[in-house]
This record gives sequence, structure tokens and C-alpha cells, in this order.
Amino acid sequence: MQKQEPLKNFTPYQKLVIAILALLQFTIVLDFMIIAPLGDILMKKLSISPSQFGLIVSSYAFSAGASGILAAGFADKFDRKKILLFFYAGFILGTLLCGIADNYWMLLFARIITGLFGGVIGSIALAIVADLFAVHQRGRVMGMVQMAFAGSQILGIPAGIFMANHFGWHSTFLMIVALAAIIYSVVFLKMQPVMEHLKIKSDKNPFLHLWHTINKKDYQTGFLATAFLAIGGFMLMPFSSAFLINNVQISQHQLPLVFMFGGFSSIIIMPLIGRLSDKIDKFKLFAAGSLMAILMVIIYTHLGVVPLWQVVVINMLLFMGIMSRIIPATTLNTSIADMQDRGAFMSITSSLQQMAGGIAAIAAGFIIQQDTKTSPIQHFDILGYVVSAVILLCIFFVYRVSEMVKKKGRD
Repeated sequence: MQKQEPLKNFTPYQKLVIAILALLQFTIVLDFMIIAPLGDILMKKLSISPSQFGLIVSSYAFSAGASGILAAGFADKFDRKKILLFFYAGFILGTLLCGIADNYWMLLFARIITGLFGGVIGSIALAIVADLFAVHQRGRVMGMVQMAFAGSQILGIPAGIFMANHFGWHSTFLMIVALAAIIYSVVFLKMQPVMEHLKIKSDKNPFLHLWHTINKKDYQTGFLATAFLAIGGFMLMPFSSAFLINNVQISQHQLPLVFMFGGFSSIIIMPLIGRLSDKIDKFKLFAAGSLMAILMVIIYTHLGVVPLWQVVVINMLLFMGIMSRIIPATTLNTSIADMQDRGAFMSITSSLQQMAGGIAAIAAGFIIQQDTKTSPIQHFDILGYVVSAVILLCIFFVYRVSEMVKKKGRD
């Protein structure tokens, strides 16, 4: 196959859409990811336990999962731009509530509102990608859109932690609100309606459409694969900052460096993985990334007191393994659904992913223990073994997805 540059053969409007979706994902990912590095601050400032913090993380996931299921039946009935604007407005409201929360229960409520709206946006973005880009382009598009993850690591999280350290943790969420309001305006003014799926007539009512989508056996395998893909991250990442600070003895002011360099590693690997996933077998790429992720998870969760540079290197390699899994798996999953089911499929996938992640966050909160606010996190090594087992199980489901995509001729 002839080599292609990342944006070669894309129209100017497609490039605009990629930029818009990447910026949207940046704010969504940052809003969710910032909870992890703020975890130690929040547990100390609000006097909450690891299990309560796990509930804060999972409340977003459960509410996102519930809203995704409710929205799934309607996802293919309307212009995707209008749906995107509706849910993004709700996300901005929820993040604003996080920015003014002053106790555990208010923050918990705010995370529920944020999840109700923000958790659906990723699935809408994936449906738009699948509608506007050909199969042979999607790996590169996914690589670039998923660079929002790296952007949040390099720019967003360090900036958020800096603001939290100097102006209080509320300012981090208010920063996201300001940025999201600007992006909302760009989507409203510049993005064209996305209605090609509406040309495929369907007499199903929204709930019957949802039911038929859930009942398709091919789709069910995709649902399971994406759900298991999320569990490892939800178990490990929320408690990483508390582990690094209390066990590895990284200071709160050094923490942004760890996340920033992790983001640099992601931004290096993601375009490469995106291009490779358009050229070689996606499952083989996913399996290689999974094995690397298992190795780095075991090393990471067994860290003791080590120099900062070692933490940075290990964290960078861990993120490389994670990204090498997400891009090919997501690209494969977007190829399962037929166009008329795509919005519903993506919404259900996102919902199950969030719900599975919510259960994982709660489970992780019970696996680990912390005697006092400043004592070391206990059983983090056991958490690493559990995450590794989940990654192995996920390889099986993604293999089945890969075989189905090949049979449909969409690889």
C-alpha cells in the first residue's frame, strides 16, 4: 500500500472536522482525566476515603452509561450536529457545577450531571468520524482525534494541577468551562449538519431501534470488547496520583512533569499507531500493545521510592502501550455497525464502557487501602495483577471483533 501523510487526501472541511472533534475530545478527556491527578488533593481537602473517591469517579461513569443507553435509540434519528451541541451544553453546565462545589456531596452531584452529558459525546464523535471518513482513512483520523488524550496530558493536566496548586482545585474546572464555551461556538458556527444516515429510512421507533441494536449478536461482541478495554484504565488511573505521592514519594509539584511526559509519549506514538492501523492487521497491533501494557502495568504497580526520571520513563512506556491498544481496537469497533445503526451502536458501546469502568473504579477503591491521608496506598500491586488479567481477556474479544470485520470486508 502506498504511504500516506496524516492529512493527505482529506478535504479542507474534513480537516476542520478533525480539528473540531479533537478539541471536543480534549475537553471531555481533560475533564475526566483531571480527577486522577487531583485525587490526592481532593481526598485531603474534602476528607474522603479511597472508596468515596472511587464513587466520585464511578458516578460519572454510571451516569454516562445510563444517558448513553437512553440516547441510543434517538442517536440515528436526528442530525448528529444538533445532538452534539445539546450534550456539549450539558457537559459545560456539569463542569461549571464541579467548579463551584465545596463539599463531597456537591461534587458527587456535579460529576453525575457532567457524566449524563459528557459521557455521550465521545460516541457521537465516533459516529461522525464513521459517517464522514472512509474505512481506509479512519485509523489516521482516530489517531489524530485520540491525540486529545496526549494534549490533555501535555497541556491540560499540568495546567490544571498548576492552577489547583496556586488558585485552588475549583479553578481547574472553571478553566475547562471557559475553553469548552469557545469550542461550542466554533461547532455551532462552522460545523455542517451530519444527516447522511437519515437518508436510510427506518420505521422503527427509537426504543425498538435500541432493542434491535442490542440484540444483534455481532454488535454484542463489540460491546464486550469495548467494555473490557475500559476496565483497566478505570481501575488504575484514578488512584495513580495518590500512589505516586504517598508510595513513590513524588511531590505534588513534580506530578505535572509525570503527566506531561506521559502525554509526550502518547503524542509520539499515536500518529504512528494510527498510520500503522491503516496498513497492517489491526488485531496484531492491538495484541502487541496489550502485551507491552501488561509488562508496564506490573512494573508500575510495584514501584517503590525511585528517582523522578525513572517514574517518568516507566509512565511514558505505560502510555505507549495503552495507546497502542486503544486506536486499533476503536478503529475495528467502528467498522462493525451498519450506517443506520451506527449512532445507537456507538451510544450503547460508550454506555457499557462507562458502566464497566464505573464498576472497575468502585472495585479498585475496595481493593486498595490507605490508613491515613498521608500513609502509603496498600495492595496497589494486587490491582496491577487484576488489570493485567483484564487486558488478557480483552485480547480475546478484540480478536473476535477483528474476525467479524474481516468477514464483512470492512478491514
